Amino acid sequence: MKIGLRRQTVRVVDHDPGWADLFTAECKILLSALDGLIVDVQHVGSTAVPDLPAKPVLDIAIAVQTLNLLRALKEQLTGVGYIYRGDGGNDGGHLFIRESSPDVRAVHLHVVERSDSQWKNYLLFRDTLRNDAAVRRKYADFKKDLAWKFPDDRESYTSGKNEFIQGVLKGKG
Repeated sequence: MKIGLRRQTVRVVDHDPGWADLFTAECKILLSALDGLIVDVQHVGSTAVPDLPAKPVLDIAIAVQTLNLLRALKEQLTGVGYIYRGDGGNDGGHLFIRESSPDVRAVHLHVVERSDSQWKNYLLFRDTLRNDAAVRRKYADFKKDLAWKFPDDRESYTSGKNEFIQGVLKGKG
């Protein structure tokens, strides 16, 4: 099982059931480091959906009661190897990354307030993909097409996915 993708590149691979185990291991690290600072930790993104091809990068969402805890979160997360990449606002919250080697991203960690609609949307989209085979197939095909078009442009790949994601969320919300 290989996890990690060079920064800015796009590669979509078949689902690896071992990704769930990697999430479980990472979750233990996060819960230990962030004890008392967070409300919830969830495996989100395509690696969290069985039978869905994905970029080999774990997406994890963390819910906090308030972003006033961000300074403490940064301290604790950098202490366990995460790098803070800034506030993406409505495009993913506060992003932290873990690299498996320089410039090879292994984990994207998104921190949002539990009351933020992004939290609900992370879970709603993941659960829709888990439970709706037709949507899952369409999304898989869409992602493969985007990866083919944008193999060295992660920003365009991510932007392209956003339209699909928003369409699914509007139909479910």
